[in-house]
Amino acid sequence: MTVPAPLLVVGDALLDRDVCGRVERLAPDAPVPVVSGPRRATRPGGAALAACLAAADGRPVTLVTALGDDPDSATLRELLADRLELVELPLTGALSSKTRVLADGRPLLRLDDGEGRAREGTREAARVIAEAGAVLVADYGRGTADVLREALAGAAARVPVVWDPHPRGRPPVPGVRLATPCAAEAHAFAGPADDTEEAGHGSELHTAAQDAGRLVRAWRAASVAVTLGGRGALLSHGATPLLVPSPVTADGDACGAGDRFAATAAGLLADGELVETAVRGAVHAATRYVAEGGVRTLAMDPAPTEPAGPPSEGEPTDDALRTAARVRAAGGTVVAAGGCFDLLHAGHVALLQAARRTGDCLVVCVNSDASVRRRKGDGRPLVPEADRIRVLRALECVDAVAVFDEDTPERLLAELRPHIWAKGGDYAMASLPEAPLVESWGGQVVLFPYLDGRSTTGIAERAALAPRTRTPGTRPAAGSGRRSR
Repeated sequence: MTVPAPLLVVGDALLDRDVCGRVERLAPDAPVPVVSGPRRATRPGGAALAACLAAADGRPVTLVTALGDDPDSATLRELLADRLELVELPLTGALSSKTRVLADGRPLLRLDDGEGRAREGTREAARVIAEAGAVLVADYGRGTADVLREALAGAAARVPVVWDPHPRGRPPVPGVRLATPCAAEAHAFAGPADDTEEAGHGSELHTAAQDAGRLVRAWRAASVAVTLGGRGALLSHGATPLLVPSPVTADGDACGAGDRFAATAAGLLADGELVETAVRGAVHAATRYVAEGGVRTLAMDPAPTEPAGPPSEGEPTDDALRTAARVRAAGGTVVAAGGCFDLLHAGHVALLQAARRTGDCLVVCVNSDASVRRRKGDGRPLVPEADRIRVLRALECVDAVAVFDEDTPERLLAELRPHIWAKGGDYAMASLPEAPLVESWGGQVVLFPYLDGRSTTGIAERAALAPRTRTPGTRPAAGSGRRSR
């Protein structure tokens, strides 16, 4: 099992509270909604949320932030205990907090309290920055990045630094590997276009592309990824940008999605991935985060002392079960699809994309090597189990992969309990032994149109019959019948 690389998060922590209820009437004394049956939740916010999200990935995380002697600072310390290593800076004033009032999951208003700011850096904070292998700066404009700016500039010159900026904060230090403003923040930082640039025609993508290119130059950053909400992100190195679209449209509470994006991108860069790969992974993670319920799915129970690494490519089932449980707990729809997926082809991809659009997460149940051999005979699978899992996980429409060793996936389905079991249209309901099981917990079997002419067997047969051509300049094989001179 590969343990993710450690990540240092530097920034301004907040304390977030949600008051959630239902609205069925207006108050008799004023035309305002009455929120009934309120439920209250408290969780880390700001840089502390980004750090918790990175730690939830199984990554060792250290958080450098400013905390004080006020009650909200004490509450946040308790929430962070045993989840990560905490390096504190002195705080002037009370910790900033925000309280959202939501009705049926939609915000009605927000109350902000506390104007505390980081007073000064410390030698301990400078030391952990100097020793870090990768840094995420979650700047919420409350001074932490300012008092450590010199140390952060030194880090940017030697290791990957991701900077998530805030309009109330200063620009990133020169040399950051990736800056991650949203579209509105990028436009505010970039300012009006100069005379050398083409006049914008008003589209969000055109404006974001111009803003990103200008910020790369102004900030002397290696790259800037402008996040576009449900549309994905636009990555620029200063010239022609790359649009990384969201795999699906995710409707839900987007609070914290920017932190999820930045934490994922920073973690992947810490693991040695390229910027393009990190941004693609971050878009996928942020989309899934919103689809699964956003901050409501961030469990704040005591964490294990030693963070567990992510499941290896050969042991994915636990991750699939956790994904299904999170989506179900958030009120989302769990979709599952199954098969051998020996040679992934267009028919497979069409089915998986269509299945993902019907719900909030897609778990692919894949036959083990032994199961494929029993079903398909000797010589199959053509692609071993670990490689099939890796290819499936690379699809943006796939949220998790689970493996079953039996001839049919009933045992695994009984654990996943999906709301929808997706099958290709070449199946008939009568030929699906798992259909009664899925229906027993209120699930539904859904058939999707079959893409004609695509099959693993057909591809393998055509490959075997294809004529072999000799590459020019190579010598003929021994026994080919050609005489040498």
